[in-house]
Amino acid sequence: MTETPIHDTVAATPFPTTSGRTKGYEKRAVDVFLARAREAFEADEVGALRSTEVRAAAFPLVKGGYRIDAVDAALGRVEDAFAAREREYALSRLGARAWVAETRDTAQVVLDRLRRPRGSRFDRVGFLRYGYRVDEVDVVADRVARYLAAGDPVTPEQVRSVAFRMQRGGYRETQVDAVLDAVVEVMLAVG
Repeated sequence: MTETPIHDTVAATPFPTTSGRTKGYEKRAVDVFLARAREAFEADEVGALRSTEVRAAAFPLVKGGYRIDAVDAALGRVEDAFAAREREYALSRLGARAWVAETRDTAQVVLDRLRRPRGSRFDRVGFLRYGYRVDEVDVVADRVARYLAAGDPVTPEQVRSVAFRMQRGGYRETQVDAVLDAVVEVMLAVG
């Protein structure tokens, strides 16, 4: 049995790997998910895997795993491809007017939430628990609200990659994450 040279092994890996103590996504979990996504996309069946499922994909963190930023960037492109397919299908099924109305309704619900007063846009966790930092979430919420109301430039990747520090009594993570997911859906729906 001959050994594969190091450069061949690295070249065969789809993503760069972490080194030292840095953790990354478990390789097998990522490879299995991406194989499933590729199969679903090539099967050309709308609904076999949805863009929201791609966005929600999570992988165990391990030493020597795939670099998180590289995998997340690839997942963003995969999500975009599935969202484009979903948009085309919905346009053909619903028609442009109904699709635009549905997307506009979702955008309005999100905008109404984001226009609430600073510090009151989301539920708070108890004082002894940790949630997202209120000031950081409010800055992002203001920027997204300007995007929805006036078309200020914001990309889906910017929304996907936002990260908040934690604070006692902060905003409830699940609510903030759900609204950011809805924002990405609206952005992908309008293309």
